[in-house]
Amino acid sequence: MSELTVTERLTLKARAHQLKPTVIIGNAGLSESVLREIAKTLELHELIKIRVMAERADREAILTEICGQLDAAAVQHIGKILVIFKANPDLHKIAIKQMPRHKGKKPLTKKQIGSRN
Repeated sequence: MSELTVTERLTLKARAHQLKPTVIIGNAGLSESVLREIAKTLELHELIKIRVMAERADREAILTEICGQLDAAAVQHIGKILVIFKANPDLHKIAIKQMPRHKGKKPLTKKQIGSRN
């Protein structure tokens, strides 16, 4: 499971805001065919939204299982929506900004980054 920095996560959250869920996981949970579909969709789009119709604890488990098996990064989990990112070096659709710096050449804090948007 890959990890994202604060800046990368903020950038990806902003990009994912306009997306619609591409995969919907029903009450049956995460099956092998659904996992294959998520993998195919991640290859094509790099950043996807998934709607999960399960209890909150189950959604957390599904998110960690997806990210663990597909070596993807969890960007966001709000309600029944999961946002997942996996970079595709061949496609490389999404360019993630580097950590912005201010005059003192130190990285900005999360609060400073949020106030820039």
